[in-house]
Amino acid sequence: MTLRFGHLAWPLALLAALPASAITLYDGKQVATVVHEDNATAALAARLLARDLQAVSGMAPKVTTSLADCGPVCIVLGRHDAPQVASVAAAAQLSLGELPGQWERYRRAVVPAGATTYLLIAGSDARGATWGVVDLTRELGVSSWEWWADVAPRRQANITVDDRTVLSKPPSVKYRGIFLNDEDWGLQPWAAKTYDKQAQDIGPAAYARIYELLWRLKANTIWPAMHDSTKPFYQIAGNPQTARDYAIVVGTSHAEPMMRNNVREWRQQQDGEFNYFTNRDRMLAYWQRRVDEVKDDENIYSLGVRGVHDSPMEGARSTEQARDAVAEVIGLQRRMLARSTGKPVGEIPQALTLYKEVLDLYQAGLQVPGNATIVWPDDNYGYLAQLSTAQERTRAGGAGIYYHLSYWGRPHDYLWLGSTRPALVREQLDRAWQTGARTMWIANVGDIKPLEYLTQYFLDIAFDHTQIAQTPDQHLRAWLAAQFGANHAEALAALKREYYDLAWERRPEFMGFGQTEPTTPNGVNAYLRTGGDEARRRLARYDALVKQTEQLGAALPADRQDAYFELVLYPVRASANLNARILKLELAAAMARQSQTGARQQVEQAKAAHAALVADTAHYNALAGGKWNHMMDLAPRRLPVFQAPVFPDYPEPVKAIAIPASKVAVISLAAAAAGENASWEVVPGLGSNGDALRSRLELASATTVDAAATVPLVYRFEHKSAGGAKIRLVAVPVHRLTSANGLRIGVRIDDGAWEVLDFRTFGRSDEWKQNVLSNTAVRTVTRPQLAAGAHRIEVMALDPGFILDRIDILADGAPDHYGAPPTSGR
Repeated sequence: MTLRFGHLAWPLALLAALPASAITLYDGKQVATVVHEDNATAALAARLLARDLQAVSGMAPKVTTSLADCGPVCIVLGRHDAPQVASVAAAAQLSLGELPGQWERYRRAVVPAGATTYLLIAGSDARGATWGVVDLTRELGVSSWEWWADVAPRRQANITVDDRTVLSKPPSVKYRGIFLNDEDWGLQPWAAKTYDKQAQDIGPAAYARIYELLWRLKANTIWPAMHDSTKPFYQIAGNPQTARDYAIVVGTSHAEPMMRNNVREWRQQQDGEFNYFTNRDRMLAYWQRRVDEVKDDENIYSLGVRGVHDSPMEGARSTEQARDAVAEVIGLQRRMLARSTGKPVGEIPQALTLYKEVLDLYQAGLQVPGNATIVWPDDNYGYLAQLSTAQERTRAGGAGIYYHLSYWGRPHDYLWLGSTRPALVREQLDRAWQTGARTMWIANVGDIKPLEYLTQYFLDIAFDHTQIAQTPDQHLRAWLAAQFGANHAEALAALKREYYDLAWERRPEFMGFGQTEPTTPNGVNAYLRTGGDEARRRLARYDALVKQTEQLGAALPADRQDAYFELVLYPVRASANLNARILKLELAAAMARQSQTGARQQVEQAKAAHAALVADTAHYNALAGGKWNHMMDLAPRRLPVFQAPVFPDYPEPVKAIAIPASKVAVISLAAAAAGENASWEVVPGLGSNGDALRSRLELASATTVDAAATVPLVYRFEHKSAGGAKIRLVAVPVHRLTSANGLRIGVRIDDGAWEVLDFRTFGRSDEWKQNVLSNTAVRTVTRPQLAAGAHRIEVMALDPGFILDRIDILADGAPDHYGAPPTSGR
């Protein structure tokens, strides 16, 4: 028997006997042809692959839907049942039987057949085939950030890829994506004025670039931009069709039920109040119209009702009334979905995000249908508010998370630079995975830039949760090697670690100590409380970091300079310059008050730092021939922390006064110094003195210390002389793991009695604000009299998921820092 398709024919028996062979996609003279299934999604994937092949080979591949057009090497891609794919598989007697009905998987195989060798990428669905293409482009050496961060692909003399047959694993999380948010100062003006001039907004051209990035990151879900600076997604011609073409699942944020953008689509003058109690029928009709418009698309429908823009439900007079009304609304919305789509309601993707006051309603007894996904939010600062109990994990709809890598709101924004510590992201995603939140993960990424690395880290773990087994440093090094080369990865990782470590103590945006609202007593800068020693140490660390970053950048080749500025140099230098401007002005004021010399010099240096900020931001917007013009704004929301201050002209004192340096009598013990044990595990990279320790997530909460079946941590220290002491237990300010747990530890000093310390905070309390701004939660055990000599501290886990950072022992007279760890006595 001989099998034919196109212009080729070969005996079936010969096909079966052919051994696998290496496959060369470019031999210096010819490049592989790309054949794709005849639909929009496959055509876009084929064009992406062809563009990458051309970038690395210098030769444009032929892109076609016909196998008859194949040359010596042909890449065939599409769904498993596409004619082009099925023909090659059948000719090779290659079974694709494991693919039908699977979610986003692919089989890749080399099929040698006479004069042509085929590289087959067969997807279980359209996105499965796309992930096969993305993995192939990664083998070509093309970065996920080749366009979005100007990591230019490099030419290769020949291109050979792995010839092994591959069956990909399913994604760890079903729906993985990003929320474009707070876009007023970056993404929206960039799209409107620079990239998507036809739409003059975030329109189809901009979304096509965003969706291609999602593809390269193996993400499948978008929550579109929705501020009132931006025209609503469904009101811009071409936006919905572009999502369909890229097979992107469209959802909407926690504040936008039933695919509606309330900020711009609800017209109060015509429609009345957005009040379910007084305007029920208009609101239901408003939702119904949109559901009818999009019922044939692939969507995740947000359930419930809140205010027009990220505010509590309007008209409710009590928590109980709001709870019952939201439950009623959800029932009506689900009937609406079933009626419009003609599907059983349990088959329609739908989610309720328990954000802000909606979590209060849930805790007050709001019943969520079992086949709807519960989405657990963080507290806006990277700490998940709570996760699923054992009973909640049995729900058919499963659970997900909504996680902030960027945020607009109180106690303070962080919209400007991506400064969340990767170790925190890893730890929080680990607890989400271990507690069964595996249906949907959405990251608020603001304007996308400059959150490139954090976005990739979040989505990499979402696609493959086994990457949690890597330390954050291992992932960061691998990512930097992919962008800048393996020979630079270790040095770059060290720079980025220091950048994240400094921001962990205090994000650049939080350095104002008084905006958006007071964040320290009387708005006093904490780095000035020891006479400026802490400020000088922080500035010295930034100075060293900038010097090293600039030196390493100078050694990189020309084709990596733009990418380096975007991904490394601008965030580092901008953070350093904002810190310098603020701290040097405050040091100058303190020096002038104390009649010290050098105040004027500090002012000049602060002035230079601000000028450098302005210049670097202008340079960013001019990169790549103006490609990023209007993307980078040095003062999002125009908060006071960003504004150019008045630079005073201090007179030099006639007679200088010497101020002695403060001596900090503090011992700081890193949590990990005790080592992990049966009750505690190391969280790599999260501690302020090294690694942190987490009480294991599988622990059961204990009612008392005596009932705790856990092994205590043991720490030892020397007290120099008899006298009083404060022992501060400093934790990472996580929240209780689930509603069934607390956030407690037991502490015992020497052979004294056990004391129970509860670290739980409630709502948006002042303590919680302090905690998230400093990334610390503190409880203090006081000993009025502690003998000189050796002492022991034991720490007992009473609840799962508690994270101990360090223990500080402060002798009488030592300054009691709230945030950053002391820099002596470590």
